[in-house]
Amino acid sequence: MKVGLIISTYNWIEALNQVLNSVKNQSHLPEEVVICDDGSRSDSKNLIMQLQQNFPCNLKYVWHEDVGFRAAAIRNKGIKELSPTINYVVIIDGDMILHNNFIADHIRIAEKNFFIQGGRALLSKDTTIKVLSHWDLIHNFHFFSQGLSNRKNTLYLPFLTKLFENPSQKLQGIRTCNMSFWKDDLYDVNGFNENFIGWGREDTELAVRLFNKGKYRKNIKFSGLAFHLYHDEKSRSHISVNDQHLFQSKSSESYWCDNGLIKSNNNES
Repeated sequence: MKVGLIISTYNWIEALNQVLNSVKNQSHLPEEVVICDDGSRSDSKNLIMQLQQNFPCNLKYVWHEDVGFRAAAIRNKGIKELSPTINYVVIIDGDMILHNNFIADHIRIAEKNFFIQGGRALLSKDTTIKVLSHWDLIHNFHFFSQGLSNRKNTLYLPFLTKLFENPSQKLQGIRTCNMSFWKDDLYDVNGFNENFIGWGREDTELAVRLFNKGKYRKNIKFSGLAFHLYHDEKSRSHISVNDQHLFQSKSSESYWCDNGLIKSNNNES
């Protein structure tokens, strides 16, 4: 299995730098990492150019113009940037500090016809400030640590993971902050639907189409741990429009979106 790690980011190089520190210290490195920049200032690109010199695996960077929150579009751009040899795709956000077995855990439970949904422990504002200076503090966190919520997601008990996979087609709790997919499955449904502009629902809609294609989800519990850095909530001004897009996909029972990895006019952007 050849793994590509997709990391979305926007104007927060302090967080991105620490996320990449946690990537560098993985027990099983991905073959490639693609930073998917949703229109940041030039300092994000400068950071990546600096890190590329000594990064332990292939570190790539894609960017598009800042015309609002376009997670679907920039993730698609990152997926297309992956080398042909990559056959498995792990997706996280640029505010997720990874446990050192994160990639290895996703690989361990990967199975054909399934995508994997992971969780996250949430860091408080004060704890986030500390982690932004010392990312490896996450290894000191435990169930009773201060400055954490979703505490169950701090428990690393991989021998229990198999018991809680719970294969299903449930949509509850779908979040691309911690997911993984077979690359062929993403191309079979044409990736993320770029009609989704603004925060929300593009991840759930992708899951709907994967289910329509006959795929299932598995949960990764007590493994694949990640720690979410605190930040203010994104604007949800587009959520009603995105809910309509999601409803259309549910109603149509289609697995294909026209505005995805491949455009309906066969012209890729």
